[in-house]
Amino acid sequence: MTIVSKFKKKFYFVAAGYFKFFANISLKRWHPRIIVVTGSAGKTTMLNLIESQLGAKAHYSHNANSAFGIAFDILGMRGITGSKWKWASLIFRAPLRAFSYRHHEPFYIVECDGERPHEAEFIAKWLKPEVSCWVSLGRSHAVFFENEVKEGKFDNVDEAIAHEFSTIPQNTRKLVLIDGESAKMYRCTENIKAKVVSVDHNDLQGYEVFPDKAVFDFGKHKFVFHEPMPRDVTVQLLMLKELMDYLDEDISYSLDNFQMPPARCNFLHGKKGIKIIDSSYNAHIISMTTVLDMVKELQAENKWLVIGDIIDQGKLEGEEHEKLAKLLLDTKVKNIVMIGRRTKKYTYPLLKDKVKNVHSFDKPQQALKYLEENLTGKETVIFKGSQYLEWIVEKLLDDPRDVDKLARQDEAHRRRRASWGLN
Repeated sequence: MTIVSKFKKKFYFVAAGYFKFFANISLKRWHPRIIVVTGSAGKTTMLNLIESQLGAKAHYSHNANSAFGIAFDILGMRGITGSKWKWASLIFRAPLRAFSYRHHEPFYIVECDGERPHEAEFIAKWLKPEVSCWVSLGRSHAVFFENEVKEGKFDNVDEAIAHEFSTIPQNTRKLVLIDGESAKMYRCTENIKAKVVSVDHNDLQGYEVFPDKAVFDFGKHKFVFHEPMPRDVTVQLLMLKELMDYLDEDISYSLDNFQMPPARCNFLHGKKGIKIIDSSYNAHIISMTTVLDMVKELQAENKWLVIGDIIDQGKLEGEEHEKLAKLLLDTKVKNIVMIGRRTKKYTYPLLKDKVKNVHSFDKPQQALKYLEENLTGKETVIFKGSQYLEWIVEKLLDDPRDVDKLARQDEAHRRRRASWGLN
């Protein structure tokens, strides 16, 4: 790590500590019951499921899962989405907001990321949640933990990531919910003060998924989504039931009020009658596995996959893209379209002689041209990965107004796409 990198790393938490100090004043004046949702993937789904139940009883940290974002959220301020000059405004406004603003809801539902070393720990020691829901564990943002291994703090990246997420249950006061199929979660939550409840996947008795809906059957009750949700959402649904029981709140099995944010398995209508499933928000092997497992069970004909690179993996990127190849081989879809240098280098060579229709492109523009020339309207096209796939989805939409349902539509991301020639 360079001197500049070390300075930035240290300054990050110094600056975050400044905003935390003032946010904490507002938080103490508010004094909600705090529930933290964390994990490598599936956090936002869990947050939105809780919102479908608690509604106006809680405030939710939508689009704010970092040390800075949570502080800004508590103070009722928007973070940096454009000019860096806005920092000056935030620095001066934070002390004023600390004493003049507070939320009033009984509950605060917080999404907490573990993107960088010590960030989840920073948030956990600050918020000391009453309840935490740890929904998943895997190699998200692995590149940021490589220095932790180099410095001898951990034997490998997986251990470093697990340790980071484990700081949240370690600082939870009453109840920790974990995935019953994760041995690492069990080990990380041994001998902690809070009660630990592991949810059992076997409680799911039936699962069906279609391009525009998914049904989860738990025997006496069924959850019906109006989006094609992956089977792995079983974990979040079971945690939801445990949480509502703990809070002594009635649970509603009707999910008419459930809203997924953009690009998390959203169903959209495409040109010529194409069915689009947009899951382009993020890309790491956990979310890839979840979506590709869903594709295998998806009740639809003529399934096509559009796959972008897995990013933020550092030295592990080759290994992760080779895993991706094995996953893709098992999907048995009609066509696979890959975009990016990583899938081209590591994934495509393992597929080209084993899959009838597989194509690799360097740029989104090339992939879009191929799709426009070959899609007939009878296909269900599933998008997953990086490389600005939302731009391709936008060009294939039947109704241009549906662009509001896509990821990364703020001005900063539009400028970045334009720099790639994606207008």
